[in-house]
Amino acid sequence: MPGRVYRKLHPEITLTEEERMQLERIRQSRSESVRHVQRASILLLCADGQNKAAIARDLGMSLVAVNGTIRRARKVGVLQALDDLPRSGHPEVITPEAKAWLISLACQKPTALGYPHEVWTYSLLAQHVRAHCEEAGHPSLARLAKGTISKILRAQDIHPHRIEYYLEKRDPEFDAKMAEVLAVYQEVEILREAGDPQAPLKAILSYDEKPGIQAIANTAPDRLPKPGVGGTLQRDHEYVRLGTLSVLSGIDLVTGHVHHSLCERHRSAEFIEFLKVVDAYYPPGVEIHIILDNHSAHTSKQTRSYLESVPGRFTFVFTPKHGSWLNIIESFFAQMSRTVLRHIRVNSKEELRERIEQYLDELNKHPVPFRWRYGLQMVRE
Repeated sequence: MPGRVYRKLHPEITLTEEERMQLERIRQSRSESVRHVQRASILLLCADGQNKAAIARDLGMSLVAVNGTIRRARKVGVLQALDDLPRSGHPEVITPEAKAWLISLACQKPTALGYPHEVWTYSLLAQHVRAHCEEAGHPSLARLAKGTISKILRAQDIHPHRIEYYLEKRDPEFDAKMAEVLAVYQEVEILREAGDPQAPLKAILSYDEKPGIQAIANTAPDRLPKPGVGGTLQRDHEYVRLGTLSVLSGIDLVTGHVHHSLCERHRSAEFIEFLKVVDAYYPPGVEIHIILDNHSAHTSKQTRSYLESVPGRFTFVFTPKHGSWLNIIESFFAQMSRTVLRHIRVNSKEELRERIEQYLDELNKHPVPFRWRYGLQMVRE
């Protein structure tokens, strides 16, 4: 059977020179949408007298799409036909006032409306809205679905079923205390540049406690890696807790020396013992400044009594509340957790003590001062 022959017909649309140039540009463009390129091609072929069926075949489109584009061009114009005609659609069912009421509900806690729930679920919110929309004057919400609630609230970036945590700035003197700590760090930089760290007139320490380091023992021996068998250390899931230790530590920010004390508790008595260790380390006459937090052991009656017994020896610089990140010692503890304490297994609490002390003693053989950079420019200015 011979193939079908398509004859060129009298064109259903005619193009001005300007319209043809614009359609050609769109058809050859790589940045125009596919829809615009296809419709421009349809109109150009139609204007050249091409049969609609042939246009559909050549462009790989349906005859309905070709007919729609040509009909639209004859109705509203060639260039306007590249876009869809506006549609009447269904009128908006939910009024703006109803949406505002829904959003106001989502911005309240369910407990304020008599529910035991702490946060909304879409089901609970839909249930409440459907039950109270009539009396609130919003009957358009009588058949409200969870999906519609989600869509309305997402448009306003409201997610009442989620909780994000923040940190309340409760210390009214936060900025002043932070500036004081940063000023101490600035002084450290000056001491490093100017003085002899072997004969200091002032020592500046960053201090904190790391409590609750667990002594954990295996119940079965570890299996070491073996070439060709397994490349990781294998460990039984079960373990035994043997107790905990606390590390009280202070880094000399000029020399890098780590003062430390390991104990089972960290009360005022243990803190005072640490201060005595530090006092014995530095020559008489050296002022010892310590950056530390507001733990009760640091300000207790016993601690104050000890400080009065060594007048002028110690000066405490307190970080603001929730400002522990300002204390360099936190970086040191993080490093110790990553390198020594991670995955550690011991046979006794005494072994844990020995391994931590060995680590700290090795650090003191080649001390590396920790340095604080953030915010120092503000202090200089």
